[in-house]
Amino acid sequence: MVFNLFDWVQVFLHFAAVSLLAVGGAVTVIPEMHRHIVVQSNWITDSQFSASIAIAQSAPGPNILVIAMFGWYIGVNSVVGVYQQYIWGIIGMLIAMIGVMLPSSFLAYSTAKWVRAHQNTDYVVAFKQGLAPMVIGAILATSWIISAASDDLMNDWPLWLCTSTTVLLIWKTQIHILLLLAIGAGLGVFGVI
Repeated sequence: MVFNLFDWVQVFLHFAAVSLLAVGGAVTVIPEMHRHIVVQSNWITDSQFSASIAIAQSAPGPNILVIAMFGWYIGVNSVVGVYQQYIWGIIGMLIAMIGVMLPSSFLAYSTAKWVRAHQNTDYVVAFKQGLAPMVIGAILATSWIISAASDDLMNDWPLWLCTSTTVLLIWKTQIHILLLLAIGAGLGVFGVI
């Protein structure tokens, strides 16, 4: 698929819209991005989508790196030539990152300024408390999409057991998440999950 200027505007607008939904971070809008980027628009494949999440989560830095990976794959898939793929991969990364950063940065700055001025009012406290279940639900939906990407769900019981155990340990203990990630990586290396 070869992209034109209109297609790149659509990519920018999609990431700009998603950025305004990303309450709780980029990971919370993974299901929506999957629906639009993979299922509806066919900009990237399911395996590229999963690889983007894996690479972004394993790299040091913020979770927003997943957006750069999505942009990279969109750019790579937008042209045919090998050398052109690198150039358009970088352009895709920039378009996706600018699209996701501009609106959310402006919104975060304006909202933080307003919340600070009204921090003790009942409606601000209620709003903050109301966001928690929404963010938890979005993270659970993301977990489902990542876990359900396999073709054989019934034989992936070790993956489901690892996922549910990890969620339980994060919820009920003070075990550091990096230790849990290291254990999960070790289980993956040895073929357990």
